[in-house]
Amino acid sequence: MPQKSHYYYDPEKCEFVPVEYDKKNKLIHSLSFWLINGIVFAVIGLSLLTKLIATPAEIALKYENRALINQLKNAEVSIVDMENRLQEITELDKDMYRTILGIDPISEDLRMAGIGGADIYSEFDYHSKEAADILRSTSARLDRLERRIGVQRLSFEEIKSYYNSNQNRLRNIPAIKPVNGIILSGYGMRPHPVLGYRRMHEGVDFRAEVNTEVFATGDGIVKFAGRQGTYGNLLEIDHGFGIVTRYAHLNSFADGIRVGAEVNRGDLVALSGSTGLSQGPHLHYEVIENGRQRDPLQFMIADITPEEYLMFKEAQNGEDIAFTFRN
Repeated sequence: MPQKSHYYYDPEKCEFVPVEYDKKNKLIHSLSFWLINGIVFAVIGLSLLTKLIATPAEIALKYENRALINQLKNAEVSIVDMENRLQEITELDKDMYRTILGIDPISEDLRMAGIGGADIYSEFDYHSKEAADILRSTSARLDRLERRIGVQRLSFEEIKSYYNSNQNRLRNIPAIKPVNGIILSGYGMRPHPVLGYRRMHEGVDFRAEVNTEVFATGDGIVKFAGRQGTYGNLLEIDHGFGIVTRYAHLNSFADGIRVGAEVNRGDLVALSGSTGLSQGPHLHYEVIENGRQRDPLQFMIADITPEEYLMFKEAQNGEDIAFTFRN
């Protein structure tokens, strides 16, 4: 390929004259051309590489950020678990302790401890969307959890204060189980074991062999002790404050148990049996408050833990129940 010539205009001759280079100048010109082009291409290449390939420090920072986000996700799961546990305590506070003691319930709005106003988590918007979303969620849950725990602490303080100022009334509440045995059937609708159709079971059935000791569940006065229809031998104790307990299918009554007799919580009042309409030996136990049947399990606050209460309430939805209290 013929080498290209370069020209310059000569005003004296009024013509273009070819430029003549010696070998040295030609070599310098060529080297300068390729050197400049090489530098330009190197800069462009390095710029592209830095966008595609991160430095070791950037790679380490990327893995660190991913590890932190995963840790935040794990923390969010733990917070949800704590919220569920707190909700269980709240249900006990509302359905068990406050109901039995007759304390006004705390409103749901107050328990949820909501908060309004400006966006207090806007500072997280400077992070990536994934990180910002997790930080917003965990921070909001933690703040709400802290407020709810504060409400629950105040509730327990109110219950404690009420207990200290109403100990006489609390001595009469039927707060223990009447026999040392497992629950066979809970309160609510169920198929009747003898009659065969579904009907309301207005008490709790405890496993109890014939002549198992039966105890008064609270202080009170014997209201009835004798034979009564399908209950068989029945004992009723009036605990005052509108509360009456029933102990049915008894084999016999303890010495001194007659209408008008005073009994204290834990006193031996009868021996279990299978009298009346009964498929086998057991104790049928009821709690009546102001003329209405109540779930006896809600009153056994001295004999069951919150965990046992929740466990039995879940099992009580089924038809076959066998639940053992701790000793």
